[in-house]
Amino acid sequence: MYSQIAANKRKTVYLIVVFLVIIGLLAWIFSLFTTGNPSITLAVVAFALIYSLIAYFVSSKAALALNQAKPVTKKDNPRLYRIVENLSITDGLPTPKVYIMNDPAPNAFATGRNPQTASVAVTSGLLEIMTDAELEGVLAHELGHVKNYDIRVSMIVFGLVAAVSLIADILLRMTWFRDDSDNNNAAIMIIGIAAAIIAPLSALLIQMAVSRKREFLADATGALTTRYPEGLASALQKIEKTGSAVKHQNSSTAHLYFANPLKGKGITNLFSTHPPIDQRIARLKQMETQQ
Repeated sequence: MYSQIAANKRKTVYLIVVFLVIIGLLAWIFSLFTTGNPSITLAVVAFALIYSLIAYFVSSKAALALNQAKPVTKKDNPRLYRIVENLSITDGLPTPKVYIMNDPAPNAFATGRNPQTASVAVTSGLLEIMTDAELEGVLAHELGHVKNYDIRVSMIVFGLVAAVSLIADILLRMTWFRDDSDNNNAAIMIIGIAAAIIAPLSALLIQMAVSRKREFLADATGALTTRYPEGLASALQKIEKTGSAVKHQNSSTAHLYFANPLKGKGITNLFSTHPPIDQRIARLKQMETQQ
């Protein structure tokens, strides 16, 4: 388990480095359309980072509101609260705020900038079909995100994707007002159009890859917390049979969920924020044999 956690952390770092390289290249191309001054490149990169930080600070409350999550106390749902409380003690974390979403689809998500501001939300459907061991596995996974600061990583990456899309859109519009009377300007225009189309797609694919790596990492962390990978694997098997698409779907918060909350199959899996459930189950089964 420890080796898988370490491997997933390394892969996530590599993906984020590639992501920053793409932003740097896009910023350089942007500078060609203005004064050609290298300081423009730095300004664009700074804008992307600031934009992502703003998204990072406001996203937690927005995620809970967008998914219509309602806060609950220990008195409201002793079973849920007790499991969250016990897992938090095991992980050495503050007990997060607990929320329930009125939705028949079995799913859950965690949000918050750090363990001190974390929240965990589960659907009513998850509470209905899961045994205590399975529910514990799902919640250990979500607290794994909190423990590993996955939410911080995903929110920053999400902000960077939004910044890249905004810069690319501005770049694409600038190409139509550029003088292409000579070959040099025409070449820059072609580069600009290509970058404006390819960069957002590349950024989105990297975001999906980062999210999938963090899901594998949270599975490993959750299994390590409970010392019972079978519980999490069983929960995933149930979700695979029943489906995890929620009623109030929102692509901007899909990456936070335990399982993909959006509908779609086939080629849409390429853009999924979650790895296939059968792959997650296979890795958990492998952990069982290594114990």
